[in-house]
Amino acid sequence: MLLTHAVVLGQARSYVAALADAALTTDASIEYDRVLLQIDFIHGDYVPGISPVPVTDRDVLFDVAESAIEDLAGHGIDSLTVELVLDMLWAARELDAP
Repeated sequence: MLLTHAVVLGQARSYVAALADAALTTDASIEYDRVLLQIDFIHGDYVPGISPVPVTDRDVLFDVAESAIEDLAGHGIDSLTVELVLDMLWAARELDAP
C-alpha cells in the first residue's frame, strides 16, 4: 500500500467513525459502523488507525468521508466495490436524518 492510499484510507475510516459517533440514532450509528467494517474488510489487515477529526458538523463529516471513499477507486479498489460502500454510506445517512 502506497502512502497516498494509506492517507486516503485513514481519512475515510476516521470520518466514517466520527459520523458513527455523531449519529442521532443508534440505528444510524450501527450503519456507519457497518460501512467502517466493510472498508476494513476490503483492505484486509492493512488498515491505518483512526485519528480524531477537527470537524463536528455532520454534513462536512459526510462530505469528506464520501470524497475519501470515492478516492479509493484511484488506489486499486474495484469501482463496483467503492459504489457499494458509498451506497451503504448513503443508507446510513438516511437513517441519520433529523
